[in-house]
Amino acid sequence: MTKRYAVIMAGGSGTRLWPMSRTDRPKQLLPLCPDGRSLLRESIRRLSGLFSSQDIFVIAAKHHLPAIAKDLVELPAENLIGEPVGRDTANAVGLSAAILGARDPEATMGIFTADHLIEPIETFGAAMGLAYEMAEKHPEYLCTFGIKPTSPHTGLGYVHRGQPMDKAGTYEVLEFKEKPDLTTAREYVASGEYYWNSGMFVWKISTILEQLRRHLPQNAERLMELGKNYGQAGWEAMAEDVYPKLQKISIDFAVMEKAKRVMVVELDCRWADVGSWPELEKITGLDENGNAVLTKLVTMMESHHNVIVSSEADHLMTLIGVNEMIVVHTPDATLICSKSQAQKIKDMVAMLESQFGKKMV
Repeated sequence: MTKRYAVIMAGGSGTRLWPMSRTDRPKQLLPLCPDGRSLLRESIRRLSGLFSSQDIFVIAAKHHLPAIAKDLVELPAENLIGEPVGRDTANAVGLSAAILGARDPEATMGIFTADHLIEPIETFGAAMGLAYEMAEKHPEYLCTFGIKPTSPHTGLGYVHRGQPMDKAGTYEVLEFKEKPDLTTAREYVASGEYYWNSGMFVWKISTILEQLRRHLPQNAERLMELGKNYGQAGWEAMAEDVYPKLQKISIDFAVMEKAKRVMVVELDCRWADVGSWPELEKITGLDENGNAVLTKLVTMMESHHNVIVSSEADHLMTLIGVNEMIVVHTPDATLICSKSQAQKIKDMVAMLESQFGKKMV
């Protein structure tokens, strides 16, 4: 049987979840799930029924690896791959594929994310099994997961499906679409031919490496050299030298939008990319007044449709006559923001960095 691996991309700083998410403790390590699990731990939980811990890898910023190792004690140390600097998803995919390809060039790998909510797990597991099966049956294809849309979301890219393939729920991909305006998003959803782009993939390692060589040759050559030497003395120094020279580009732009043979596996489930505070309600649920609450000590009067978060268990939060707001408390910073302005938190973080330096971000 073909060897199967799973790789979780756990990079990114999650600036839209400031002030909880910081440079040294990004969103994927925060205990945002109701039972106190981190989003990364939740990602491992989804995969653990289908893969042994030996076959699950995490690629993340090098300086986050100690915290990740503490959270994921069951993973071998060599399964935690550290990038010295962020160079977007094409290079995270390329490095992990090069490392795994050096172990087993005939293996199949999946690329998954550390900041998604996907339920039920059984539906996800069935779709994942189908994706691996299809990637092995049609090794010339790259496979992505398409989320069946429940609304005309303008903050996500879309996948336009074409002709059905030889398994139910699998289709050729006609094209990838960038984030649309509301009118276009409504047209996509009404047509029934479009999925939300999940950012998750499955492919033969040999196929993705071939595509990277074709479409991103200079990066691919350097990443292959890193892959061959992974685990050897001097590897970290080699990575420190090579990584800043790599073109920074996403896997969508570098490969997926250019590849001729791409298929999509339909994933019809509850799904959320937890990238901003308003998305938190998809994890916590809502109280009787429509508030998403992630703290134990809170009292409200005539307050509706808010997001209320505290990182300190013994800190009391009180709201009176507050509606459609985000209120987040941490020991050294407090955010008060209209929900409608949540996308500007990233801009605020950039402003804070220019004012106060790295200490507040």
